[in-house]
Amino acid sequence: MRTSKKLGFIAVIFLFSRFAVAQPTEIVVWHAYRAGEKAAIEKVVAAYNAEKASSGVKVTTLAVPYDAFADKISAAVPRGKGPDIFIYAQDRLGGWIEAGNTVEPIDFFLDKATKDRFLPTTMEAMTYRGSVYGLPLNYKVITMIYNKAIVQTPPKTSGELVTLAKKLTDRTTGKFGLAYWYADFYYHAALMNAFGGRVFDPGPKPVLNAPENVKSIELLVKWFDVGGFMPAEPSTALITSLFNEGKAGIVFSGPWFLGEIAKNINYGLAPLPTIDEAGGKPMRPWMTVEGVYVAGPSKHKDQAYDFAMYLTDLPSAKIMAVEGRQTPANKAVYNDAQVAGDPVLSAFRKQVEVAIPMPNLPEMTMVWSPATTAMNTITHKTALPKAALDLAQKELEAKVAALRKKP
Repeated sequence: MRTSKKLGFIAVIFLFSRFAVAQPTEIVVWHAYRAGEKAAIEKVVAAYNAEKASSGVKVTTLAVPYDAFADKISAAVPRGKGPDIFIYAQDRLGGWIEAGNTVEPIDFFLDKATKDRFLPTTMEAMTYRGSVYGLPLNYKVITMIYNKAIVQTPPKTSGELVTLAKKLTDRTTGKFGLAYWYADFYYHAALMNAFGGRVFDPGPKPVLNAPENVKSIELLVKWFDVGGFMPAEPSTALITSLFNEGKAGIVFSGPWFLGEIAKNINYGLAPLPTIDEAGGKPMRPWMTVEGVYVAGPSKHKDQAYDFAMYLTDLPSAKIMAVEGRQTPANKAVYNDAQVAGDPVLSAFRKQVEVAIPMPNLPEMTMVWSPATTAMNTITHKTALPKAALDLAQKELEAKVAALRKKP
């Protein structure tokens, strides 16, 4: 009798253990994609789930509105209330790492073959204080976008740009040779970087008023004030309107602008020009890189990293590129005939060669307010470049000092 009861008990334990093992492991992924981008990542997830069906691992996604995404990550992930993986640009990475329990370092998982699959600068964007915290998925940069009916040959140098832009400008009819959001510091960074400008020196030490930064804005003033070939009070709405009405020959913008172009506009893309005034150095836009991050509190880090590897591998990169209209960080995808033959994807691939990853320091979030104020006062002609940047530098130094005093 005792033996039969014991055997029955063992059988129950065995069945329970088999049932427990059979329970699926859910990997939750947060992203902010919409439309075609969302459809592309869902296609990748469906393929992964089909491939892993027998393993018990299943990936589910949640699309979070972009405007609320960063705050949602900051609030939920450290408390273990978030996903196993989230996808976001690198500009907030340093802050999340310093906050703790948000992003898992992945050096343990990485091997040389994995590192080598990506464009080097995209891996740089995923690195903070010598450790890697994510796999790069896609990148975004600004480039030159031009109306082929107005501009037959895109300018390659700032001298050519100015000459052509002046020729195309007729302020009486509201036509401009060049239109971009030059008052926004993000867009201005491409010109700043051509001069060797930067926001931080090692330390990190704020250097908003570096001589190179001043020189870049002095050239900008010559373009919009003396040259007069750019519209006053630029905004995304104005620039889109001018381009779609055939009143702007050239625009500096990113992939987000392409979806706003009217169907009747025949446009082309070309690299941003080199700057004669900076010794022929190219305009070097900031690059934002969307990383695939394993959440610190995730209870399924191995499985999460496995999906991150799958999402950033070549077959997935092609889906994200061709169907999602993304520009993948996986460099091998640009050897694919379909991707290489795509004029948009190949143009951004050329531009990224000279792009610089936007700083991922926690202090970077403090740059935007003083820099925006400086750009506004300069473009409204209420302050000279040096004076405006000196004030911005003081404000940034105070904010950084306050941050470092926090326990």
